[in-house]
Amino acid sequence: MTKIAVFPILETERLILRQVTQEDAGNLLTYLSDEDVMKYYGLEPFKSINDALDEISWYKSIFEKGTGIRWGISLKGQGKIIGSCGFLDCASQHYRAAVGIELSKEHWGERIANEAFEAVISYGFEQMNLQRIEALIEPPNIPSQKLVERQGFIREGLLRSYEFTCGKFDDLYMYSLLKQDYSN
Repeated sequence: MTKIAVFPILETERLILRQVTQEDAGNLLTYLSDEDVMKYYGLEPFKSINDALDEISWYKSIFEKGTGIRWGISLKGQGKIIGSCGFLDCASQHYRAAVGIELSKEHWGERIANEAFEAVISYGFEQMNLQRIEALIEPPNIPSQKLVERQGFIREGLLRSYEFTCGKFDDLYMYSLLKQDYSN
């Protein structure tokens, strides 16, 4: 797995996945301030444009360090960021990374998350040469479980009190998809 020099743009039938910039802060604030979107995100809902700018800085820093990559999701021809998807905790020596996604509530149920997720997973296996992609999901987050299961992820087990976020300990299901089990 090699570090990516230039931020890649991914294109699907309906979507453009691109780097998030400071100009996108208002769009991020719109959906990351929504309690329903943030319910399983591990952070409190955003309250200010500075929260969104901090998130964008974090996206930039994980890319520059080679520990992750986060694409902004936009509908073709619109440019407005409506969610994000990508990898974090990239362990290049182990050819593994964790995947995550969130999407503006106004686009839930349109299979946009599925389309973006598919493109990112494909990039991970084909361009980043990952062997294993993981997804950590809170047990009550049924939509995310269904999303990863549709892509062929296997639930490996429950990580009890794995994270402490928003003042509480969270159990997380560990899902994985291996390169040899992936079919695009």
